Amino acid sequence: MLSQILPWVTVVNEYERVAVFRLGRIVGYRGPGVVWRLPFIERFQKVDSRIVTVDVEPQECISRDNVPVTVNAVVYYRVEHPDKAIVNVKNYHRATIEIAQTSLRSTIGRRTLDELLSEVVEVADDLKRVIDVATDEWGVKVSRTEIKDIRVPDEMRKAMAKEAEAERERRAMIIRAQGEQEAADRLVQAAKLLDQTPTGFKMRYLQTLLQVAEEGNTIVFAPGDMGAANAAVAAADLHKSNKRVSGPPEHPKV
Repeated sequence: MLSQILPWVTVVNEYERVAVFRLGRIVGYRGPGVVWRLPFIERFQKVDSRIVTVDVEPQECISRDNVPVTVNAVVYYRVEHPDKAIVNVKNYHRATIEIAQTSLRSTIGRRTLDELLSEVVEVADDLKRVIDVATDEWGVKVSRTEIKDIRVPDEMRKAMAKEAEAERERRAMIIRAQGEQEAADRLVQAAKLLDQTPTGFKMRYLQTLLQVAEEGNTIVFAPGDMGAANAAVAAADLHKSNKRVSGPPEHPKV
């Protein structure tokens, strides 16, 4: 009795599903666990439902700005509906690889080289959406895509390096010019402030003397009071002008 029942019992693993054909027509899928099959009426076909990794071969593509690039990617997919994967396509794995290659070329062709290099994540997301739409009728679900490598010709790589170096030099010059302009503006503001406040000018003058003395100099030459010095110079100039007006003294006549 047991020997007659066992041929119609199938044990389906956790990572497997079985598509059920009844009198030649697909009626769905079953599993995991112990699955009973109607004798002489039903037929099972197992499908692996684990995630499959597809390494897309490097594809020679042309970007939107007519730059030749070589790109390869990785696609992760799993069979979500075993009945569709068996009925709607003969070899869903091979079909997924082919659609991944063509979708990669079309996705690269819609972007410029700068976009490809700076928006790798967005390119991978676009590729995932395109493949997922195409494989939906096969019962295949694309869970993730990754861009592995983007190779450009050596001439283009050298030109990009020169462009990047020129851009860095330009930014450095702008930063230096902005720093010099800011320093000049600060000096002008400080000069105006000291000119408006004589006391502040004297305090700055004394602070400068202290800084010179702290540098270890044994002798420091410091001028006297600026106001007194200016007054002395003005008095000397006035005395000289008076002497020129009065002229030399007259000698007595004999």
